[in-house]
Amino acid sequence: MRAVIQRVRSGSVVVEGRVVAEIGVGLVILLGIGPDDNRETAEAMARKISLLRIFADDQEKMNLSIKDVGGSAIVVSQFTLYADTRKGNRPSFTFAAAPELASPLVDYFVEVMKMNGVPTQSGEFGAHMLVKIENDGPVTIWLEM
Repeated sequence: MRAVIQRVRSGSVVVEGRVVAEIGVGLVILLGIGPDDNRETAEAMARKISLLRIFADDQEKMNLSIKDVGGSAIVVSQFTLYADTRKGNRPSFTFAAAPELASPLVDYFVEVMKMNGVPTQSGEFGAHMLVKIENDGPVTIWLEM
């Protein structure tokens, strides 16, 4: 499982002209599922992200988690995080999980984030999405489990 985590002032996801997710301060999480990922991987990733201290405290040091600042999250399924560009100029996605595995794991990840105390919304699996991100910092973290 791979994630690109962006600390945001605001974020939203639009599908076919309608807003399907929208937050203020928090995280936009671009989440890729690999073929060997499972519920345990999703739990570990959600736990790590919910406790990741990447928000500024009163001394302007990254010392607070999303839960500490009362933030929310948006999870966007992103199979392109598994792109293989070693050969040629067209990426291969053979290392990404099949939709039958990935879709339920993304949903489970969202539920675990909620169980960990982070209000979490999501985009639509497999849809063409317009993801709006007002990156704060900018702070962008890449994480793999």
